[in-house]
Amino acid sequence: VELVESGGGSVQAGGSLRLSCAASGYTLNTNCMGWFRQAPGKEREGVATIDDDGITSYTNSVRGRFTISTDTAKKTLYLQMNSLKPEDTAMYYCAAKDDGACNIHATFTWWGQGTQVTVSS
Repeated sequence: VELVESGGGSVQAGGSLRLSCAASGYTLNTNCMGWFRQAPGKEREGVATIDDDGITSYTNSVRGRFTISTDTAKKTLYLQMNSLKPEDTAMYYCAAKDDGACNIHATFTWWGQGTQVTVSS
């Protein structure tokens, strides 16, 4: 399984970015995928997850601003990030798992290399 993130960059507060995660060797429509982030000096935190029924979960700090989605035909996971804040600055990682609970507190098996998001005030 290979996960490759893209779409990170630098934006001003209030701006938007869309992250993408291309998956290979993995079937999106039967599994759980998620986005995680880690800021310098902080622990990694779960941002959002989506399961094979399209059920999503979000951490409180991004709910209403971020949207997770998948395109199973393209085997791609997305994270639309709106109304970005400086505290959203972090390395964002795509992850996947194939059994058990699907939420931001679950243990994921496969991980991408990350894409940097920087939000300036």
